[in-house]
Amino acid sequence: MRFFIDTANLDEIRQAKKYGLIDGVTTNPSLFAKEQRDWKELAAAICKEVDGPVSLEVVGVTADEMVAEARELVKFGSNVVVKIPMLMEGLVAVRQLTEMGIDTNVTLVFSPLQALLAAKAGATYVSPFVGRVDDIGSDGMELVQQIVTIFSNYNYQTQVLVASIRSPMHIVDAALMGADVSTIPYKVLEKLAQHPLTDKGLEAFLADWKKTKGAGE
Repeated sequence: MRFFIDTANLDEIRQAKKYGLIDGVTTNPSLFAKEQRDWKELAAAICKEVDGPVSLEVVGVTADEMVAEARELVKFGSNVVVKIPMLMEGLVAVRQLTEMGIDTNVTLVFSPLQALLAAKAGATYVSPFVGRVDDIGSDGMELVQQIVTIFSNYNYQTQVLVASIRSPMHIVDAALMGADVSTIPYKVLEKLAQHPLTDKGLEAFLADWKKTKGAGE
């Protein structure tokens, strides 16, 4: 499974890159707004910072608007993936962009039918929002399983990019289901290597080592 980091914060991206844990970046207008700086300058810096795919989202709601924006977004770098909202007009845009050789990420996916439509349109990635599905009392991971199964049944090449991740268990479940990518907030990324038994074991090893050193003095 590949890990993307879901942020527009350069410091978080650089730290995750230092850990060697990220294969790409996903952003959205809300994440750019949090950074309170020129979004174009920031988008260019992110694309330059990472070698893998960087998802940049359109804000238009018609196919013509989305395609026009996409043409501008890909100028930020050869690794740009254009995020398109799951709308019928979005599907028209995805088909056109695919024919133009531009990678797409269909976002705000909340049902297996939406994912199927995106795959039929030729999307490079489809992003089911598991945390938001959980928030309304449904099962976000069941949605991922349904999408993975449908894509496997019909040999769609569209990759399942699990989004709106709230905890490490979302990532474990997605990996067990065979999802291609998890896009992870930095605060969740930091938790992936943590385990109380690891901490307890390390504490015991260090205590024993001090005793060993003391015995030799």
